[in-house]
Amino acid sequence: MIPKALREKLQSQINQAENPLEQAINVMFEVQRHYGYLTDEGLEEAAAMVGATPLELEELATFYDFIYREPVGRFVLHVCDGVVCWMFHEGSLFDYMCRKLGVCAGEVTADGMFTVLPTACIGNCDEAPAMVVNGQFFGHLTPERIDEILEQLKTEPCDLVLCR
Repeated sequence: MIPKALREKLQSQINQAENPLEQAINVMFEVQRHYGYLTDEGLEEAAAMVGATPLELEELATFYDFIYREPVGRFVLHVCDGVVCWMFHEGSLFDYMCRKLGVCAGEVTADGMFTVLPTACIGNCDEAPAMVVNGQFFGHLTPERIDEILEQLKTEPCDLVLCR
């Protein structure tokens, strides 16, 4: 159940919109931020708040790469697996990350820290190869740079919005 304070915040945003459905994505993101992913219960409550059916919001949620319908790690690594990123690195950095972390696409590492997801393009081709971690861009990636970033995420406090 969405906590009262969050429900009131969301309802205020919805009330300010011309049409409640305009806030569907924002509501889903906020519910996801609270639970760590968009739970079935959260989806149903979000749908009721914006006047949609759960199926309508499910269709919307599954369209967006940054809405997670299953549990994810604290850090979600959206790795560009597009042709430009491949050109700047011999082979797939996505495959490198999966091997490094011991997971397949979409799985959560045993420590709950990371989920690796491929994405066709993140629109940061001038800094290829690139990835997005919880909304923050990282470019000019190499296996060594990836190792540094992963270690920083594991050990240093950061200002990234955590998925949990």
